[in-house]
Amino acid sequence: FYLTPPQVNSILKANEYSFKVPEFDGKNVSSVLGFDSNQLPANAPIEDRRSAATCLQTRGMLLGVFDGHAGCACAQAVSERLFYYIAVSLLPHETLLEIENAVESGRALLPILQWHKHPNDYFSKEASKLYFNSLRTYWQELIDLNSGETTDVKEALINAFKRLDNDISLEAQVGDPNSFLNYLVLRVAFSGATACVAHVDGVDLHVANTGDSRAMLGVQEEDGSWSAVNLSYDHNAQNEHEVERVKMEHPKSEEKSLVKQDRLLGLLMPFRAFGDVKFKWSIELQKRVVESGPDQLNDNEYTKFIPPNYHTPPYLTAEPEVIYHKLRPQDKFLVLATDGLWETMHRQDVVRIVGEYLTGVHHQQPIALGGYKVTLGQMHGLLTERRARISSVFEDQNAATHLIRHAVGNNEFGTVDHERLSKMLSLPEELARMYRDDITIIVVQFNSHVI
Repeated sequence: FYLTPPQVNSILKANEYSFKVPEFDGKNVSSVLGFDSNQLPANAPIEDRRSAATCLQTRGMLLGVFDGHAGCACAQAVSERLFYYIAVSLLPHETLLEIENAVESGRALLPILQWHKHPNDYFSKEASKLYFNSLRTYWQELIDLNSGETTDVKEALINAFKRLDNDISLEAQVGDPNSFLNYLVLRVAFSGATACVAHVDGVDLHVANTGDSRAMLGVQEEDGSWSAVNLSYDHNAQNEHEVERVKMEHPKSEEKSLVKQDRLLGLLMPFRAFGDVKFKWSIELQKRVVESGPDQLNDNEYTKFIPPNYHTPPYLTAEPEVIYHKLRPQDKFLVLATDGLWETMHRQDVVRIVGEYLTGVHHQQPIALGGYKVTLGQMHGLLTERRARISSVFEDQNAATHLIRHAVGNNEFGTVDHERLSKMLSLPEELARMYRDDITIIVVQFNSHVI
């Protein structure tokens, strides 16, 4: 189909969300000005998720993107639950005690998070009691372990990731008398999800990453140009340290079978993920859970097979790699995005496009033709299009939408080609996935005055 520009825009803007940090007395005292986020599905239903929340009992803001595989169940659960685990890990002992006492005596709880959600961002009400009980057990243990020391953010992030993954695994092993919930906890555990989460508190920025989504810092140099700084590393076969880490954790006899065709055990692209108990549980445990599980689980091919060369599990961890960065005035924004974006665009282009969008300044790059033979007429067309693009100063009110428009619609000259965009967005569901992955993006804008 040929889509008109308004049709293209309505598809691109369907999931966009923006949040501006409120000002007090005409001043914004936060190091975050606000953020824009958006998602473009390729899978039906989309397997990516996103979350953003302000921590109410500690300072700081949490933002994250989650990329699901083998279904969206695990990504959904992690997007709802992980920030609570992080917030609880960061809370001082007295606050944890207050919360526990409130639950004990049936009083209203102190709110821990203020969520910033799009109406399409789903929350599973049926599981909320189960999720709450697991979280409560966690904070009770933190109270018992009280060492009196203030929690280090890096440590809190690592503990929260590992604990949530552990709870996902336990809930599936224990099961639930409610058949709907029983099937849900099993679907969550047998599917998987990667996570890339940023915690911003004043000038302290921590990024915790598990898997192959990415965090990229946009830095404005003195001459006004933009450069990209990686704040995460992909956990996949392209990362030599990650391949080494996996090999170190298993006997030498398995060296050849651990990574095949750039996948873990020849099957899984990310080398770290939540869920995916097929790569964590012993064969006995997998069989026991699947056999005693509901019939729907037996119909699912994914749960039945045992990965090849499966000798010394676990092969997979949800432990994140945490990178700390102290914000500087030249650090203007952070892009968190699932691999759907990075597969289509180079990081330098991502940062330049967002930077120019946020400052409204286009450094007129010479048009790169990359060895194409171009007629004078085509060149005239390119220049006219460029002029039109500047005069319309952007149809997008949202930086993430603007980035998706480029990711899907860029032609070989690096400009958005409406015809290409129209074709890509009108592909039927079963074809879309062959051309691209789900794309989820959060662009966080920093407040240079505060920093």
